[in-house]
Amino acid sequence: QVQLAESGGGLVQTGGSLRLSCTASGTILRVNNMAWFRQAPGKQRELVAIITTGGSTNYTDSVKGRFTISRDNAKNTVFLQMNSLKPDDTAVYYCFSSITGTLWTQGYWGQGTLVTVSS
Repeated sequence: QVQLAESGGGLVQTGGSLRLSCTASGTILRVNNMAWFRQAPGKQRELVAIITTGGSTNYTDSVKGRFTISRDNAKNTVFLQMNSLKPDDTAVYYCFSSITGTLWTQGYWGQGTLVTVSS
């Protein structure tokens, strides 16, 4: 069994910062790409940022220059540092990871953590 556990969401004012964390646990041979998605009320889930095993990153345009994705491979953890937050960033944030176990490789989702940015 593999699980992703997220933490770090909360309420912050416009211009503030938050740091999200997501740790994979269970029977894991290798954690591959890791990513953060978000889903705002009434909208589809969207990819926010992704980081490869080698550390290459990519971001959706609306967060470039404000958000930073990073990972700690020794701890199977991915982070999302969010600065200069805006009300439009309000959403449930989900981590996602491709993980290789003893039998196969598949994608796993975290349970989601709510980020609310007040104006």
